Amino acid sequence: MKSDCCTDRASVQGRRSRSPLFALVLFVCLLGLSACHPVSTQLKLGTLLPITGDLSAYGSSMQDTARFLVSTVNGCGGVLGQPVDLVAEDDQTEPAAGASAMTKLAEVDRVAGVVGAASSGTASAEVDIAVRNQVILISPSSTSPVFSERSRRGEFQGFWFRTAPPDTFQSKALAQLAKTRGVRSVAVLAINNDYGNGILSAFIPAFEAIGGTVVNKANPTRYPPDSSTFDSIVSAGFRDNPDAVLLIAYPETGSLILKAAYQQGLLAKALLLATDGMKEAGIADLVGKTAQGQYLAAGMVGTAPSAGGPALKQFQERYAAQFRRTPKIFDPNTWDAAALIVLAAEAAKSTSATAIKDLMRDVANPPGESVTDVCQGLSLLRAGRSINYEGASGSVDLNDVGDVTGRYDVWTIAPDGSLKVIDAIAVTEK
Repeated sequence: MKSDCCTDRASVQGRRSRSPLFALVLFVCLLGLSACHPVSTQLKLGTLLPITGDLSAYGSSMQDTARFLVSTVNGCGGVLGQPVDLVAEDDQTEPAAGASAMTKLAEVDRVAGVVGAASSGTASAEVDIAVRNQVILISPSSTSPVFSERSRRGEFQGFWFRTAPPDTFQSKALAQLAKTRGVRSVAVLAINNDYGNGILSAFIPAFEAIGGTVVNKANPTRYPPDSSTFDSIVSAGFRDNPDAVLLIAYPETGSLILKAAYQQGLLAKALLLATDGMKEAGIADLVGKTAQGQYLAAGMVGTAPSAGGPALKQFQERYAAQFRRTPKIFDPNTWDAAALIVLAAEAAKSTSATAIKDLMRDVANPPGESVTDVCQGLSLLRAGRSINYEGASGSVDLNDVGDVTGRYDVWTIAPDGSLKVIDAIAVTEK
């Protein structure tokens, strides 16, 4: 179908001499038909989450959460009087797949913002594509400190945000947890990607600062993300007889590591510390049981960003009513990530990512009127009032590099295989 402003050549030629301005318009139309179309006033969002791959245990639920937020917003009037359009893509927990999907969302679908990625490795492959195309990328769970550093250098031009705090904070929480458990020496076993290396590089100085020793500091045990066998990796990780082994992993590969450690008789020799990547309700079943029926993962203890925001209870109730299940670890962060984009778009009175990014902090931070309900926030913004959105995952106050700060849950696997939150650790930027 031809654009209205690009008529057939014969009729154009008959009128060509009528106006130099018309000739200019024709030239623009012939160069690119997109220039003939009006700018859309409908907000278009993308999601780029791991429906398959190592983080698929989280990704489908995160995708459901993003869709739920959009349907909630559309049920109370949408953004700028129109329903929000959502385009979903699977990054497969793979950087190459994530980059390809990000290119499609930015250049074909022309979304204003993307909720994703879940992992730091895939986010690293996507963020430069987003910035180049002036698309907002807000991650619910990519926690590598590299993003803070790059943002501080101005590399993201304000198009990067996240609703989970950076691993520099989690590393401090892990160090404090180890100390409270009487751990003096730790060996680190980490997935060799941005997520694993980010926590690893931050944990070593954090643990040493409180008197601990990382026994494999000079040569930490790392494993490729696509590994399928782990015997030699496990042997190396436990080799120096540490008080504890810090496992920085995702459920799929992490569960295989624990099985291999059990088969080598190593699980009982050290306390097992874990990161948020292993905080999955079904992790005990993934790892399995002994011949006597005991869960291999029982006693594992770890940290994860607290989902303790002012809107958490309201979110949990809505989520349970919608899906008949409880939310997973990063579902509140996903809800908040999508909420911030739609609220900033309403505040900006624009669907342009450039305009939206400039108001992300305005709707997330004080001094506006505190709101925990996204529809209430939209209503206030339509009335010309300023808001301070208080989220399900936390207060979601955004600093100058797009980071949030917060508390960390201490979780463990109980003897019956259930995952329980047993404590919390507050971490500051200092």
